[in-house]
Amino acid sequence: MDTLQNMRVFVRVVEAGSFTGAAQHLNTTTAYASRAVSDLEAHLRTRLLNRTTRRIALTEAGERYLQRCEQILAYVDQAEAEAGDAHARPSGKLKVHAMTSFGQHYVVPAVGRYQQRYPDVSIELTLAQRMPDLLDEGFDVSLTLATGLSDSGLVSQRLGSAFSIACASPAYLERHGVPQTPADLARHTCLQMVTPVFPTDKWIFDGPNGEETINLGPTTFQVNVAEAMAVAVSSGMGVGLIPIYSAISGLRSGDLVWLLPEYTSQEMNLYALYPSRQYLDAKIRTWVEFLRDELPVTLAVDQEELRQFARS
Repeated sequence: MDTLQNMRVFVRVVEAGSFTGAAQHLNTTTAYASRAVSDLEAHLRTRLLNRTTRRIALTEAGERYLQRCEQILAYVDQAEAEAGDAHARPSGKLKVHAMTSFGQHYVVPAVGRYQQRYPDVSIELTLAQRMPDLLDEGFDVSLTLATGLSDSGLVSQRLGSAFSIACASPAYLERHGVPQTPADLARHTCLQMVTPVFPTDKWIFDGPNGEETINLGPTTFQVNVAEAMAVAVSSGMGVGLIPIYSAISGLRSGDLVWLLPEYTSQEMNLYALYPSRQYLDAKIRTWVEFLRDELPVTLAVDQEELRQFARS
């Protein structure tokens, strides 16, 4: 017995409201449609349809079975479409969220490269520090930085990692001296990046001696965007932890100096989050695959340039 085909006939009979109507749609005979449903009922050992000479009606078991059949057939149709249309070009609007500073430095350039490959996709990019509710707010993909993920029911793809470094301006260091160890920072003006992930009263460094924690006193300045922190530090307001993607421009120009180059802090993973693997739209699939190929390379290039600053 061809169970899958019989499921298709059963669904069509219900949709048409009769065996004759289903047979006409399927270009077969009424007897074939009737036999397909009877074979299913015999296989399941339960009645799916109540029949009279004038009409048919689903039984309670038939209603439950119909829902499952529709789901199974949708999966089969999707698999066949993907296999038979492997070269289809994604199209339509892709609504993307990304963390603000990371999005400015990495996601915006990636959008341009992606659209060169897939010109039929338009991207609506929202930059925000908060993690949105993808379903309620209608985002297709969120690119978020976190130390780990809670069980949200979303599908996640890890795309790489990034960390922060301690920086100050040349003018600040001329006035206050250059710290040689993390412990020396306790005597400096330390500016605070406010995030939901890391505490504001301490900095935790990873270095040659393992993990070192520095407790901080009251701060003179707090901000929640890395770009603003980079501006504050480069203007001489104090020492700050700045993500590498926000610090690298200042390091190139000389407006920032990397302090304690053997140490890093606040390492976070980058994740692409999207609602479901089921019926995944081609534009979502290709966007995530594109980022999975592109971003680790871009991050590695910046980290290698950072090592050049450490050696100079």
